[in-house]
Amino acid sequence: MYSELNRASITTLVGDFYTDIRRDSVLQPIFDRAIGANWEPHLERMVDFWCSVMLSSGEFKGNVFRKHMALQGIEMEHFRHWLGLFETHVRRLFEPAVADEFLVVARRIAASLQYGYFGRLDAA
Repeated sequence: MYSELNRASITTLVGDFYTDIRRDSVLQPIFDRAIGANWEPHLERMVDFWCSVMLSSGEFKGNVFRKHMALQGIEMEHFRHWLGLFETHVRRLFEPAVADEFLVVARRIAASLQYGYFGRLDAA
């Protein structure tokens, strides 16, 4: 379990999490359509994203909302499933206070995207 939040620990989180995504029957098809064979650049971008968010590194440049709004076939279940997997990984890898910080951000991002797709939040 990591007590320190840094690029190395975030890289482990991203790698482990997306390994599970790629095996997941619910999320794998969505990600395969969006990413195709470009997993390495995506993983690097996700490390930059989480470093920017959690460490204020400023490494990530891009519009998360616009990129995700271009995806087709997104359902509320995808958000629940993504958040569940993400929570499993952050709670396994990080001390509770750090995991909680990750989850605040992840839930905020999910809420924003849910509003974009559906005009509402998931009631579950």
